[in-house]
Amino acid sequence: MSTLPILNFNKELLKRLSDIGFKAGDCKYIELYSDYDRMRKSGEKVTYIVSVLSEKYNVSERKIYGVIKRFGKDCTTCAV
Repeated sequence: MSTLPILNFNKELLKRLSDIGFKAGDCKYIELYSDYDRMRKSGEKVTYIVSVLSEKYNVSERKIYGVIKRFGKDCTTCAV
């Protein structure tokens, strides 16, 4: 099956996601960010969390800091 029909069906959602800086590859970091959020709310320090998640998900610490920054941003009014 071609991806065009799927993209066309979801074009409004994809446009809004693009407007807020969402990257298609970000979806693979949803669980990682959920773990970060849970650990942060339980009082863990960011440096410790990043170290643990880096090992758990086999992702560089730099990448995790980038994910935290992107996912932690508020949506813009025009995108919602």
